Amino acid sequence: MIAALRSLLLGVAMTTASAAGAEATRSILSFDDLDGWAADDHAAALSVFLNTCGDLADPDWQALCRVARTYEPEAARSFFELFFRPVLVEDGKEALFTGYFEPELEGSKSPSGKYRYPLYRMPPEARGTGQWLSRRELLTGDVMAGRGLEIAWVDDPVELFFLQIQGSGRIRLPDGSALRVGYGGANGHPYRSIGAELVRRGALGAHEVSAQRIRSWVRKNPEAGAELLFHNPSYVFFREVTRVAPEFGPLGAMNRSVTTMRSIASDPAYTPLGAPVWVEKDGKNPLRRLMIAQDTGSAIKGAQRADIFFGTGDKAGQAAGRLKDPGRMVVLLPIQRAYALLPDEF
Repeated sequence: MIAALRSLLLGVAMTTASAAGAEATRSILSFDDLDGWAADDHAAALSVFLNTCGDLADPDWQALCRVARTYEPEAARSFFELFFRPVLVEDGKEALFTGYFEPELEGSKSPSGKYRYPLYRMPPEARGTGQWLSRRELLTGDVMAGRGLEIAWVDDPVELFFLQIQGSGRIRLPDGSALRVGYGGANGHPYRSIGAELVRRGALGAHEVSAQRIRSWVRKNPEAGAELLFHNPSYVFFREVTRVAPEFGPLGAMNRSVTTMRSIASDPAYTPLGAPVWVEKDGKNPLRRLMIAQDTGSAIKGAQRADIFFGTGDKAGQAAGRLKDPGRMVVLLPIQRAYALLPDEF
């Protein structure tokens, strides 16, 4: 029966509506359709899958997780091919791969002439209020002063701004140790792009916008740069993360560490959190790799949209910042879920 159904699966497509309301087409493929599949390190992907599959509440995924724990690394490819089917989900938009990373800033647990820019915990009165004070009101008023809400102080307001965009990072302390912080809430204001604002002002061309170019412009124009940061009214608060060992990555949306070049942020409206995803990234440095959808992002919307985690620190940040490539991503669904995509007449 499985063999017969498998022959029907190939090339069958079904149109559904996503949670966001956009129509999506789901086409069931074979593993032979995945470019480079046989050459990947499936054992590495299985290890990352096991990091989060135990947290999945769905019975189908729970059963797969239990089976996965019985497989030796050398049999990882067989596990994926036996219990999953590749599903290409398309919503009419071209695929886009970008990168993200865990920033590492220089800072201290106490303020000084060098370390002057605080990372704040979320004030209790800001929770559950919807839209609270804007970035400008928070940083130019005295609402945060004298309350002990500071987690640490850093030496660069621009790096702090980008840390808020990333949502998590590490603070390298003067004694060589590190403090890890994660997302602790926000003030409820919508994010406004300072890159787009620089283009609107004519300070940068649309093709020139990157994190590196924005950093450079703000530092070369300190007064105008400080004002530019206020263009974005959104403000992110942090919490100290103590239960993640330094050798592991930051926590993703599943509250588990993400893994360098094996974890992606995707849109859960199309890709279930915890699902394996086959990535075919084209561009200057093509990439063919099985990754796991373990994170989300406010800018990661669409069936063929993914953010690849590049690791921690400046080198990872530079690589992540350069990535903006086309390609294709194919989600691996439990075989019974793939069968459910078959039209009724089958």
